[in-house]
Amino acid sequence: MSDRSPAISMPLPGSLSLVLPAHNEAANIRPVVERALETLPGFTSEFEIIVVDDGSRDATGEIVAAMAAADPRVRLARHPRNLGYGAALTSGFTVSTGDYVMFMDSDRQFDIGDLRLLSPFVGDYDIVAGFRLERSDPLHRRVFAEVFNVIVRALFGVHLRDIDCAFKVFRGDLIRSLELSVPGALINTEIQAKARRQHARLIQVGVHHYPRVAGQATGGSLRVIARAMRETLELWWRMRDYRPPVQDAEPRDSLRPGEIAAFGLLAAGAATAIAVLAAVIRRRRR
Repeated sequence: MSDRSPAISMPLPGSLSLVLPAHNEAANIRPVVERALETLPGFTSEFEIIVVDDGSRDATGEIVAAMAAADPRVRLARHPRNLGYGAALTSGFTVSTGDYVMFMDSDRQFDIGDLRLLSPFVGDYDIVAGFRLERSDPLHRRVFAEVFNVIVRALFGVHLRDIDCAFKVFRGDLIRSLELSVPGALINTEIQAKARRQHARLIQVGVHHYPRVAGQATGGSLRVIARAMRETLELWWRMRDYRPPVQDAEPRDSLRPGEIAAFGLLAAGAATAIAVLAAVIRRRRR
């Protein structure tokens, strides 16, 4: 992956923590960490790479443990069992120490070199959110993503082109101040919804997305989709009473009962539609 983009760009205005959630990524994690070790010195002299092994059943943890023993800039956090993507990110954010915190998936579908596209904006914004210029995923996953983006806009007022893009940089004190609770795929929505209540400044920047070359994706499975929709409804309900830790933040507008019912029906209907679509696609594949 070293030929995808150069590690020469605008330096970051502080230290960086790179959080890499990993579940059964033994075939990918070494090249991802090695690429980060090669690339990040072009952006900052102070960085740490935090790999969160989320209950992997393969050698992911052992590979990272060996790399951490050889290089103190690599850190390993381990979950004894699989707790979910959101839980892995939250663990990484909690132990991070950088002025800025970035996260990226460990499946080699992103290149850390694309940080050069985000770095010019890091000092001026609280969140620099990547969006996939061309998503290298199957059609059904792209359809799910578009439907989900519509739901998130309606329920949470979050308007991102690609809310689940796993290539974002946050101001460190901001991401560590958020009380994150979602264990699964909805973590990006929770982050953005709560950061919005704190009036975080955000900019979106296009990044490249590459086909998975090893390992197996789980984000498009029916189980993951159903859990994400359930978490959506639960998060929306909790967010009605959420108040950010920043004391001078403006209170949210209250929702009338009719609006609550409408939003609930919208999410429930979308969840049903996604489940049916996924079932149809799976049948056609057999």
